[in-house]
Amino acid sequence: MSESEALLDLAEQAVDAGIARLAHAGEEWSVRQFKASGEEVTAADLEVEKVVSAVLRRQAPGIPVVGEETARRSVLPPRCWLLDPIDGTMNFTRGSPFHAISLAYVEERHPRLGVIDAPALGRRWRTGREGRLPVSAPMAGTVSEAVIGLTGTGSGDPRCIGLLQSTAYRIRMQGAMSLDLVGVAEGWLDACVCVRPKPWDVAAGTALVRERGGTVLGAGGREFAFDSPVLVAGRTALAHAVLSLWESGSPGTAETAVREGSGQ
Repeated sequence: MSESEALLDLAEQAVDAGIARLAHAGEEWSVRQFKASGEEVTAADLEVEKVVSAVLRRQAPGIPVVGEETARRSVLPPRCWLLDPIDGTMNFTRGSPFHAISLAYVEERHPRLGVIDAPALGRRWRTGREGRLPVSAPMAGTVSEAVIGLTGTGSGDPRCIGLLQSTAYRIRMQGAMSLDLVGVAEGWLDACVCVRPKPWDVAAGTALVRERGGTVLGAGGREFAFDSPVLVAGRTALAHAVLSLWESGSPGTAETAVREGSGQ
């Protein structure tokens, strides 16, 4: 077994432990509290992070775990685990099944592998099964034809959000960045926009989309990096078009970009 295969196997074991703990939680686990940032947090977030981190530290003691609820550093170690114990906490506190445990292994700020599990949906997605982005029917060729996931709008520019909503065919605001990236990888979203993503929100999903041949962009059309204030994922031409629309505020610029990129 290669190191990558061993790390992926460990990631799944750790996520399994977190899901098992969550399955035996009482209703009091979903009672929301608030962080200093104003974001919601529950006992479940803290407990799942504790359980998943314990498995990772026991089996791979040389690799630090950077989790959303306990992160104290602004600079990531050269290699680490990035963990969001419950991505979509607001959904979780309201009984929505659209939440997930997201775990990625990262080297030099580059996501190498990831596991995303939505326990209430009974679904898991992981890297290590290379393939292609599915072809939607019909496949979006322009922003005006695209179904786009939009997450993190509480901190976004309302002018950009309004422009995207008025230009795209449909917007889906599902409240979990990891699952929006899964949507791109699975093909039920043509693209997604994540506003002010944290590394643990998007690392596993970024690895999944890239492995399947998708493009994940950050500000300025560069390859997404963890310090970017925005993430856009999708097929290459469409991702550039959506990002152009978001950054420029000009629907004409975006439509021109996607037609040129797709050969239309």
